[in-house]
Amino acid sequence: MNIKKIGMTALAASLVSTSVFAGELTVTGSASMGWENYTTTNAARNNNKGLSMANNIVFSGGGELDNGLTVAVSYELDDGDNSGGDADADDDVWDNHSVSISSDSMGTLTFHGHGGDSAQSAISASAAGNVWDNFDGVGGVTAARVNSLAADDLLVYTTPALIDGLSLSASYNAGGKSTSGGESSTSYAGTYTGVDGLTVSYGVGDNNSSTTNNIEVTSWKVAYAYGPITATASNTESDATTANTDVELESMAVSYTVSENLSVTYGQETISDQSHAVDSEYSSISAAYTSGGMTISVGHQVAENGNGAAADADVDYNYLTLGFAF
Repeated sequence: MNIKKIGMTALAASLVSTSVFAGELTVTGSASMGWENYTTTNAARNNNKGLSMANNIVFSGGGELDNGLTVAVSYELDDGDNSGGDADADDDVWDNHSVSISSDSMGTLTFHGHGGDSAQSAISASAAGNVWDNFDGVGGVTAARVNSLAADDLLVYTTPALIDGLSLSASYNAGGKSTSGGESSTSYAGTYTGVDGLTVSYGVGDNNSSTTNNIEVTSWKVAYAYGPITATASNTESDATTANTDVELESMAVSYTVSENLSVTYGQETISDQSHAVDSEYSSISAAYTSGGMTISVGHQVAENGNGAAADADVDYNYLTLGFAF
């Protein structure tokens, strides 16, 4: 929801040593409430219910320089962000922030101080919406996916349109403080939308945050929309130099738009982790209804062999959700 717009005439003066023709600061915000419940044969986690809320405010501003370039800055205020982990209270309030320089002819160069996606990780969300992540850390379920490095102080470049429907991007992270002394990491990606209803994305990159384990990551995603139905398939594979740590995430999803207000989605994910005894399988069915600026969503998700342990020692999980977003 758009809260307020404040006109400005010299926003970029604090960013660069030249002036701007005009600028604007836009403040936007969002809020949501949710209910969730895990059920499982694991006695320690069965009927693990919870209520939650989320809220954030994003300050975005920008202006055009005398040389035709556009400078923009964005800062997110999020009271729920506790990533700082130290005594500085500011680290627990200010979240994603970035500054970008762009033009129609040169494309866009963005520096993410925090919260940015690498070129590859920007397209790596699974077709089903990363269902596995809702079970990460629950009863021993472990994180499954590794992306190319997208830590703090990330530089991302997106080209202008080269041909109709084709966009390319590249990203660079120098390592250092964000990666405990690891080497620099780069990634590249492209998305093609030149055929009506079809979107094809492909990305590659590396994650050198560890000095002893270098990881190469490849992602692809294909989505096709025909009338009210959209079918999507995706794959992300990480190959590591450390033995028996490769991970592959395969996913598919089908969405049906019942009306302009109501949509239903079914998705599946399979994680093949060389460090696990068996593959983990996830499924999800959800529905969302939007009316008057509010979205009501309900979902049911299942994790089978979520721990990746031998089948006779593993535990399955069910996860129910109800949400209200504004």
